[in-house]
Amino acid sequence: MEIIIQPTAGEAAGIAARIIARLLRKKPDAVLGLATGGTPLSLYQMLIGMKLDWSRVTTFNLDEYIGLPREHPQSYHGFMWENLFRHVNIRPENIHIPDGNAADMPAFCAAYEKSIRAAGGIDLQVLGIGSDGHIGFNEPSSSLASRTRIKTLTPQTRRDNARFFGSEDLVPFHVVTMGIGTIMEARTNLLLAFSENKAAAIAGMVEGPVTANNPASVLQLHPSVKVCVDEPAASQLERADYYRWVYANKPAWQVV
Repeated sequence: MEIIIQPTAGEAAGIAARIIARLLRKKPDAVLGLATGGTPLSLYQMLIGMKLDWSRVTTFNLDEYIGLPREHPQSYHGFMWENLFRHVNIRPENIHIPDGNAADMPAFCAAYEKSIRAAGGIDLQVLGIGSDGHIGFNEPSSSLASRTRIKTLTPQTRRDNARFFGSEDLVPFHVVTMGIGTIMEARTNLLLAFSENKAAAIAGMVEGPVTANNPASVLQLHPSVKVCVDEPAASQLERADYYRWVYANKPAWQVV
């Protein structure tokens, strides 16, 4: 796990954008796993500005609310088209976003997993992290071997997401999300976290035990994880100085 600490969220997102850009230039038909929410917004804006070729890229999104129409302003279908897809030359048939209105949700979830495998697996998965350590919508106590499925949001997550809906009462209770086992099969995971309210979750993820109480901590077992954080999000890391030293002394061929 590589911990990349930057003074600001913008600088951390800039490094993440360069990591993705390097992948797309090296492998034009890369398969990307994408996240939503406030954290990746600046990342997507930077990728749009880089004028990369997305014509052969395939994407799979992490999650979606259950029961929201696709045209709802807080649906993740709408989020992705508004904040990334309509600005790049990706082919619509290469975009995969969980269907929160599937008539047979278990069958849809199994088909989503099959589609990921058929695409050759995810080369790079973009992740955020909840204040309680969730990745995707894999809430604390989620199975560390879980697959795409329905999850019930915790009261904390509904409170955290109320800012997008205007009221906690309007936040759906249920979602469909890639599982932790699915995320762990991505060849690289790229996690972003900004602000002090993510500091405890980041510290637990990086330096705490591997536990379902902090689902992101399972990434300690993944062979290729890059964590891009700003200083406030890194404020509870005991070995922060070491992580800064390591990043400052990377061999030239590893610098992005």
